[in-house]
Amino acid sequence: MMNKQPAVIFEDNHLLVVNKQAGEIVQGDRTGDEPMTGMLKSYLKNRYNKPGEVFLGLVHRLDRPVSGAVIFAKTSKALTRMTAMVKDRSIAKTYWAIVDAVPVPESGVLVHYLKKNESLNKSFVVKEGTAGAKRAELAYRLLASGKTLFLLEIDLHTGRHHQIRAQLAALGCHINGDLKYGARRSNADGSISLHARRLEFIHPVSKEHIRITAPVPERSEWHIFDADKQL
Repeated sequence: MMNKQPAVIFEDNHLLVVNKQAGEIVQGDRTGDEPMTGMLKSYLKNRYNKPGEVFLGLVHRLDRPVSGAVIFAKTSKALTRMTAMVKDRSIAKTYWAIVDAVPVPESGVLVHYLKKNESLNKSFVVKEGTAGAKRAELAYRLLASGKTLFLLEIDLHTGRHHQIRAQLAALGCHINGDLKYGARRSNADGSISLHARRLEFIHPVSKEHIRITAPVPERSEWHIFDADKQL
């Protein structure tokens, strides 16, 4: 993984946004696999012939089996400001998911209370008021339909552990390949069909409006819908 060039979809003096592939990890974990941060530091060092240690800050994360846009900061100023924007939810995050059922209704807002089980690395829908539970909210709409798979667009209103995976499963719409949350079969490459499609925010330094779209993976299920032509 580390010998290839990163899929950069936006870069300026302060920010670097990469289209993460499923299976890549954004930050080191107990597997010991090399994270994207290492690859990207090497990319910046080589591209700009930087001496010494390269600064790179991670603004937010995506689960390992998920693909799509991830923001990194190239300066400490950008990192501080972008981290604050994540906390106050001023970065709009839109995801696409391929699921196994049509949601009822076909668009709406989901509100659940989620509790994370650390040992299982899984979040469960629980009753409001349950100790340790956090409120989770998202909006969804059906974008396109195939014979057995369906494309949803999700606007994330909160950022909870495995939020989209758990909430869609609770709706009866299991993400393709997501065995942990009820899918009937896995994807051959270990991915799940969840993609961080779009990010919108005000640039932390220039104050310009930034809108970034990450192309969908090359895997065949995304092209059932001619996904990149969807609005």
